[in-house]
Amino acid sequence: MKAAYIEQFGGPEVLQYGDLPDPVAGPGEVVVDVHAATVNAADWKFRGGEYGRHSNVKFPQIPGRDFSGVVSAVGDGADLKVGDAVFGVLGAGKEGTYCEKIAIPAALVAKKPDGLSHINAAALALTGLTAINSVEDTLKLQRGETILIQGGAGGVAGFAIQFGKYLGARVISTCSAANVDYVRSLGADQVIDYNAENFTRVVSGCDAVFDTVGGDVAKQSYAVLKPGGRAAFIASGAEAPKPDRSDVTGLRPPVPRSRKAMERIAELYVAGAVKPPEVKLYKLSQAADAHRLSQARHFRGKLVFQVR
Repeated sequence: MKAAYIEQFGGPEVLQYGDLPDPVAGPGEVVVDVHAATVNAADWKFRGGEYGRHSNVKFPQIPGRDFSGVVSAVGDGADLKVGDAVFGVLGAGKEGTYCEKIAIPAALVAKKPDGLSHINAAALALTGLTAINSVEDTLKLQRGETILIQGGAGGVAGFAIQFGKYLGARVISTCSAANVDYVRSLGADQVIDYNAENFTRVVSGCDAVFDTVGGDVAKQSYAVLKPGGRAAFIASGAEAPKPDRSDVTGLRPPVPRSRKAMERIAELYVAGAVKPPEVKLYKLSQAADAHRLSQARHFRGKLVFQVR
């Protein structure tokens, strides 16, 4: 099969494109012919060797965590069949979707809704999983509450904005001037151009914050919470930044993988509660270019590999 892969850790230039062995379905697994896979920040962190588990990595390694495709082989005990259109996210700590075929436990994937393209299904997979786990399961956002979502033009934040509105919350978000209209179109009640205004000066009394940006933005996010407020962080490493006040809570969503979570995303899409993000398409052979753009962090929506 064709794949984008690395033989060493480093910058985007270490990404190669070529042939690697086809995977085989083990017990409880299926092989999926990948139609689309996406770029996530975790992918270039993996490529750069930023995770502790990388000390035990054996090369070559294929980046990537989410995908959409069609089942082409079924292992013993797997409850899917050849020809099923599915989407999903690899298990925690697993990489390997920048390729034409993957083997994955059937229990982690869900059937793709008929009206959802493979490109859009892939674009919703890890973004939706992360947003739902962060907003509903971790922050436990309630109807009538106010949430600030940092970095609203990104894939995860864009899903979270729509999901927050679906849950009945008031949603405030930050983005650059070029993305204000896009973020507003996702349903945000208030959009702040972070280059023109400091969000800590125009926002206060929030019940919750969901930060997808990291760095100083993450640390400053505690300032807008009301006493008893909570904040969730996905761009600050394995633990939430420590708050500089004792009356708020910092949380790091665990983002567990499951078929149930994928089915929840499918249900939200079919119900019209969320729409796919804006997408920029790449070929697998253009993985280095996709990583450069992703790592620069000045784009909106999702970067997606159209594999088939």
